[in-house]
Amino acid sequence: MILLLDTHLLLWAAGQPDRLSVAAGSLILADEHELMFSAASIWEITIKRGLGRNDFRVDPALLRRGLLENGYRELAITGRHALAEERLPGLHRDPFDRILVAQAVEEGVLLLTSDAQVARYPGPIRRV
Repeated sequence: MILLLDTHLLLWAAGQPDRLSVAAGSLILADEHELMFSAASIWEITIKRGLGRNDFRVDPALLRRGLLENGYRELAITGRHALAEERLPGLHRDPFDRILVAQAVEEGVLLLTSDAQVARYPGPIRRV
């Protein structure tokens, strides 16, 4: 199964694995799963780090390199993803979360999230 991790799960998996739930850790560590991250997450971290957010202190370039070195596959944002975002219900206003949901739907991959609001979207999403 291909798993797309939301931004917080990426940050926790890379730097604070003790913050992952048991379910998230089990899925991420399972050899049979292919792990992905979105360019949207790198963009989100870059923006929020620039705003001085304490929960986004990681260097996004180092995080990206580390994810790639550890076998994660990067998912680019395409026009198809942007158009799919328009078809999502208005459950959540965060543009980064919405594009992650659109990517999961369009790519047919499972989005793992710790966010209860994101998990309310229809589609391949699991809250862990």
